[in-house]
Amino acid sequence: MSVKEQIRPAVEAPLRDLGLLVEDVAVTPAGKRRLVRIWIDRVLDDTGDTTSVTPPLTLDEVADATRAVSDALDETGAMGEQPYTLEVGSPGIDRPLTEPRHFRRNVSRLVTLTLVEGEPVTARITAAGDSGVTLEVPATKKDPSRSVHVEYADVVRAAVQVEFSRPSARADGPADEHDDDQYDEHDDDQHDADHDDADHGVDPAEEH
Repeated sequence: MSVKEQIRPAVEAPLRDLGLLVEDVAVTPAGKRRLVRIWIDRVLDDTGDTTSVTPPLTLDEVADATRAVSDALDETGAMGEQPYTLEVGSPGIDRPLTEPRHFRRNVSRLVTLTLVEGEPVTARITAAGDSGVTLEVPATKKDPSRSVHVEYADVVRAAVQVEFSRPSARADGPADEHDDDQYDEHDDDQHDADHDDADHGVDPAEEH
């Protein structure tokens, strides 16, 4: 089993206790060390509400997740003896939407879908369910705006589009916190002091 395959089961339980899940894991060489990047996201509730905006992770949540991941990796020995640098953050908008929860997380955002058949569609997500997504296609000179439903099975690729001016529908949450990866890192050589700093998003490195 590779290091990457050992990391996910080691950190899933402590993250779940924080209401978070593992989105993806990457391990890359970085000189004599390894760079371990773990992308996390919220565990979405099961209320059946598919139209609300999922709030982005806060810096405090990322800091708590970083400590939980760091402790879990140390306790399980998943990383072995070679030193590594740990980065924990939320996915940026450049990551493709591949799961229903990705579409739910981006309700009200403008996305471009490449479909199995037909032309690509650029539209705004208005709702996302277990099997498909509802989109509001903007009006053109020839056609009025319209609502369309697309099954996930018909989507080859989906990506969020960067917008410099967001609609007022996003007024219930920060408009740009989810646009970039949020990382909380600290230096394990100054474990106690830097954990205090991490709570305020100050120190940018955690090395083991």
